[in-house]
Amino acid sequence: MKHLTKFLACTGVAMALLGSGAALALQPAGGAQAPAAAAQPGPELVTEDGIVSGTMRITFNTRTNKDASGDFKDGSPALGAKDVYELDMAVAKTTKFTGQITRQPNLYTKTLMRRKQDALLTYSIDLAVLNPRDLKQSKNVGKWVGTVPIDQATGAFDLGGGKATESPLRIAVDAVGRAKAFTDNFAGRMVGKAEKKEGLAAYTYKRVVGNKTVSVTVKKSDPMRFENAVLAMGPAETYPRVIVNGRLDFDYETGNWYTDGLRFKYTLDGQEYEDIVTGSIKWVEDADRKTNGKGYYDFNLRFNEDKNRKAGSEADAFAKMSDEEAFFAVDNTVPSLTGRVSYVDTMSGVGEDAVPVSSVVTYSLNANKLTKQQAMNFFKMWLIGIGPINDE
Repeated sequence: MKHLTKFLACTGVAMALLGSGAALALQPAGGAQAPAAAAQPGPELVTEDGIVSGTMRITFNTRTNKDASGDFKDGSPALGAKDVYELDMAVAKTTKFTGQITRQPNLYTKTLMRRKQDALLTYSIDLAVLNPRDLKQSKNVGKWVGTVPIDQATGAFDLGGGKATESPLRIAVDAVGRAKAFTDNFAGRMVGKAEKKEGLAAYTYKRVVGNKTVSVTVKKSDPMRFENAVLAMGPAETYPRVIVNGRLDFDYETGNWYTDGLRFKYTLDGQEYEDIVTGSIKWVEDADRKTNGKGYYDFNLRFNEDKNRKAGSEADAFAKMSDEEAFFAVDNTVPSLTGRVSYVDTMSGVGEDAVPVSSVVTYSLNANKLTKQQAMNFFKMWLIGIGPINDE
């Protein structure tokens, strides 16, 4: 609860009205200083399972609906074929996202290599808030809509590029109850997986577990970079506009993701914050994945690890682990996002050539001493990268 401190001078007596309990304190006017205002508390920390939860159904139409006209490059999808990502997800249990994101690729003519279709993401997601006292009650408050042009040669997603076609990527919220209407646009760039893999370089990631520094070297690291990527405010004003910089890198040999520092900058209640997210997202395949399509991402992301690391004997618990085991070990002494994103894929093809043509993805991510804003910021960033993250 926010505390309101108001000083009144009346006939030489200072009266302090402190807190919502309306407690009155009388002080003589002669020289005693009023106490300094208490520092404003930060957002509430939450430890709960399912801070990000729900399902996503993916249909890779570009892998099944192929060009039959002969007009486009061999192996091209048909004109107008799009991958579809259908969402039914919740963040912090009180904010719901339902709808879809579609993704279409560039198409080039077979002979002259003229581009006949531009690569594009299109968002159409309904936003709802749920009553914290009764989660069965919900109210639609707006939409996350718009388009994102993609330069597939460089992998650059222009988050503000939809303005050119009067379809900026934005969160548009209606006036509901006492909440004001607002529209806020996304901006900046995300550079996704590279189209050409020949130039991918090795990269070494380090982390400190207790007093032990461990490292993992990725031989073919494909970075997904965020370059002043602006995440729009919403669905409520308590989830502010955020600027993201940093990299989330994919390892083609293991299927794992790593980051040595995703930086989220934002202002909340007049106070500036910067969260630095480090850690790993490990891909674990079922032994029979080629037939049953099962696998999952195991999340181990830490928020502001350097500021929250405690000196002590935590290293003892990891002393007998290899560097790689220790790198993926969960340390619950620091704020973290853990849990799983599980896939059940329908495969097409034989053996090593088998690829998913559809996926049912179940999210069950857990917060350990995180704020709702931190969970929401990560979720928005994750949806911006929905194409590269789910490619295989």
